[in-house]
This record gives sequence, C-alpha cells and structure tokens, in this order.
Amino acid sequence: MSYVPTFKSKYKNEVVKELQEKFQYKSSMQVPKLLKICLNQGVGAATQDKKLIDSALSEMTTIAGQKAVPTKATKSVSNFKLREGMTIGTRVTLRNDRMYEFLERLVTISLPRVRDFKGINDKSFDGAGNYSMGITEQIIFPEIDIDKVNKITGMDITFVTSAKTDAEAFALLKALGLPFKNQNNNN
Repeated sequence: MSYVPTFKSKYKNEVVKELQEKFQYKSSMQVPKLLKICLNQGVGAATQDKKLIDSALSEMTTIAGQKAVPTKATKSVSNFKLREGMTIGTRVTLRNDRMYEFLERLVTISLPRVRDFKGINDKSFDGAGNYSMGITEQIIFPEIDIDKVNKITGMDITFVTSAKTDAEAFALLKALGLPFKNQNNNN
C-alpha cells in the first residue's frame, strides 16, 4: 500500500461525511474540496540586492517541498526603481499529496510557533469560496535554519476550494483543522 497523507485520509473519511450532513448534499461528489494551495512571497528589496531573490527561492522551495519559481514585474514604476521584467518575488502552487502534507505541517507545527497566536482571521474569504492569509515571518517553518536567514520576510497563502460559498469553504477549512479565531472572544 502506498503512502497517503494524514489530512487526505481525514478528508475522505471524516470531512466528507461531516459536510454532507451539515449542508444536505445528495452525493459525496458535491462536497467541496481543497483544489490547491498557492504560496506567494514578495521581495521588495530585490530591486537593490539580487541575492535576496536567490535566498527567497531556496527558502520557498524548502518550505513547500517543491521548486519555487520567480515572479517578474509586469509594469515599470520609477518611484520604486522597478523596471518591467525584474524579478520581485517567488511563488509556488501545491496540489494533491504535497498540498495535504503542507497543510498538515502548517496546522500542526508552523502556526502554533507564531508569537501570541490566537487563531487565524475568519474574514479573509473572497466571496467565491477561497481563503487567503498572511504570515509575517518565514521562520515559523521548522525547515528554515534561522542562522542562514538573510532577511525576515512574510508570505501570502491562498487556499483554493471548489466551494460555491464562503460558508461552505469555512466549514471545509475548519473541518480540515485550520485554527480559526473563536467568534465569542472578539472584544
């Protein structure tokens, strides 16, 4: 038998049944699923120092477990000393087993390492069933060696789901284990 990520089997065995009961789906194929996770890291200081992009690419590749690609500027902006075609960030898109492995590491290891962590914001849905969150420091991931970090940068993580509404996407991500803030504790 081949390896199956824990969160993938959790989705098949628990989440599908839970969401099918909650939203009254007629078939298990109607239950929304996680399609992909997109990681994006902007490196604004890369216009002055080209080595920052190389370290950002290697860090993103280490975090994702998949080769990251550089992102290029589409417009020239003279105030930022930015020319069209300059490399200004990195990105990677995770699907299938790598996506579930990353999600498991994010929920069980990385997010609890965030200082003063009280849960992630539940207001960052886009209206089409996708959720985006930001991380301020890449050093929360245990794969990153703190001694070799040149500059602490943040990243954006987008969870793309097949859900039609934000309520379905919220229920899916909560069932998968994302630690959303409690509604009662918002003062």
